[in-house]
Amino acid sequence: MKIKEVRISKENLELTRPYSIAYKSVDSVDNCIVEIILENGTSGLGAANPSKQVVGEDVNDTVELLKAHDFGWLVGRDIREMHQLCFEVMQHFPKRPGVRATLDIALHDLFTKQLGVPLVKYLGQKHKALPTSITIGIKGVEETVEEAKEYVGRGFKYIKVKTGVSLEEDIERLSKIHELYKKDIVLRVDANQGYTKLQLEDFYYKTLSMDLELIEQPLPADAIEEYKKLPSAVKELVALDETVVSPYDALRLASKPSAGGIFNIKLMKCGGISCAQEIAAIASGANIKLMWGCNDESIISIAAALHAAFSSANTHYIDLDGSFDLARDVAKGGFYLKDGVMSLTDKPGLGVEKL
Repeated sequence: MKIKEVRISKENLELTRPYSIAYKSVDSVDNCIVEIILENGTSGLGAANPSKQVVGEDVNDTVELLKAHDFGWLVGRDIREMHQLCFEVMQHFPKRPGVRATLDIALHDLFTKQLGVPLVKYLGQKHKALPTSITIGIKGVEETVEEAKEYVGRGFKYIKVKTGVSLEEDIERLSKIHELYKKDIVLRVDANQGYTKLQLEDFYYKTLSMDLELIEQPLPADAIEEYKKLPSAVKELVALDETVVSPYDALRLASKPSAGGIFNIKLMKCGGISCAQEIAAIASGANIKLMWGCNDESIISIAAALHAAFSSANTHYIDLDGSFDLARDVAKGGFYLKDGVMSLTDKPGLGVEKL
């Protein structure tokens, strides 16, 4: 059960649909892929695509550091030490969440493959299936409506709309979708730090009739005191994303008065499953709901996030559409998607197979 080799590569997974959010446009996707191999040939897969704007690291940084790193501390170790190995990953790369995420995911995959059980069963499965939202980037009103029609036609009932550039146009885009589908779909909003406190409160009252399920990261990541001073009705809908990077952040944001009613956990922010579980535990203790999100990622890390999400009783929302618009991937399997609802396979580990 000893680790024999660590392989690292950068893969261009491309995009079938470029998009824009409040602070950037995206037209291509690279992922760092890690494969950790045992002496018996069993391998575990990890993937990462961290955001430079959020954690100060992008996929090129991740690949460069991993390829230059001496894995002498890992090669030759017994995979049954998985929790200790994940702890040592944190010790070696304390400020590099992308690096940690891909190694942590690969170690979890490898360990539970060796056990012969799905990762979620090892972690303790609390959910069997949940609907994911699918995201519409920032675009014109007509384009937004057409994309919403496409997604609803594909069976999705939870639509997340990126906002944060023009308050008036944001409301118009949402209003048109709501007029079209009423209660047949659920609308979520992601402002990506695009609003001020006054704009957020104005947005909230002007969209009350639309029954928005949540408003993700409306204010800047560092506007913690402003979040804590929001009216309770507004705060309850706020899903903190870029503000929640680490367990330390979670503790600070959960302390009374809390800064939001929902924490959005992303493996690419916190550095993998191990830290994600710490954040989830803090949120549970503070009665804060959990949302699990992603970047543009291989099904490897999307599946990892889904396993982690389904192991937390406090998970209420998933937004794990990060592999849906990839032109290609390096693996297959991981999960099932039917009418916008995600569920896991019963295969060992993450349930993914390398192509």
